[in-house]
Amino acid sequence: MGEQEKGSSRSIYFLLLLVPLFWGGAFGSGKHVLTEIPPFLTATLRFGLAGLILAVWLTYKKGWDFAMLKERWKGLLLLSATGILGYNAFFFLGLQFTSAANGSLVVAMNPVSTTLAAVIFLGEAWSKRLGLGMSLSLIGLLVVITGGSWETVRTMSFNTGDILLLGAVASWSIYSAAGKVVMKGMSSLFVTTVTMLVGTVGLFIGSLFEGGWGQVTGLSLQSVAELVYMAVFASVIAFVIWNIGIQRIGASKTSAYVNLVPICATTIAVLLYGEHVTWAHAIGVVLTVSGVLITTSSPAPRKLASVRENV
Repeated sequence: MGEQEKGSSRSIYFLLLLVPLFWGGAFGSGKHVLTEIPPFLTATLRFGLAGLILAVWLTYKKGWDFAMLKERWKGLLLLSATGILGYNAFFFLGLQFTSAANGSLVVAMNPVSTTLAAVIFLGEAWSKRLGLGMSLSLIGLLVVITGGSWETVRTMSFNTGDILLLGAVASWSIYSAAGKVVMKGMSSLFVTTVTMLVGTVGLFIGSLFEGGWGQVTGLSLQSVAELVYMAVFASVIAFVIWNIGIQRIGASKTSAYVNLVPICATTIAVLLYGEHVTWAHAIGVVLTVSGVLITTSSPAPRKLASVRENV
């Protein structure tokens, strides 16, 4: 590996820090927009706008690869169905039946489930160091989510919403793990554009059953600005960086950054909405950041001999 390639690989670790920052900010923005329009419509507008921006950008860069699209359409359809349609459908539907604390656990479970999916389906090797990092991150998130209260953990029960949220976990894990193989030889910009456009079609169909399109013209300026933020920063920029990360350092290490999303969301809430930080938040931040550092500094995952390279 040349010095330039090594520098590029190192830089992605810092660039990936923008992903949880942008996704963390989307929680507050999304929560406000949902007070004016329903979930599927919110997701449709967010990813529809993001998809159009990416399509224009890809056209300008002359990056459309229709030959690759014809060859890999099944894999790209899988990424669209899981990372865009499936995750958002399960997530927003699940939140209608369960608590915010349980919903946050979905984010905490994603890196662990993604790593397991990469080990099982892609042949990435599991190491004690990787396991330690993932465990620390998960413990840190549990401390933040529960406020350090054992009673909160003990009394947590599963309902319909929790089961639906497990579908979101499975969708994102498949998206991240499969992306490592599907995106081989393709630009992250091309993959992100195609998956967002196709996934938005599914979200749009779902929005037709909500009956909320008549409310779009009455959106406040704040909601319009928040939709633009979610489309440009939390969707376009974040997803492109995420896919680059999967290509360069693998699904396991990239997924570790999801652990920082609740931390970023909490920090933004404190700075912008005046919420207070507790000792539980402080401990959770230390544990989570430590876990991410350990996970991302572990040796690059190896492939088992039986791994299939084609999709």
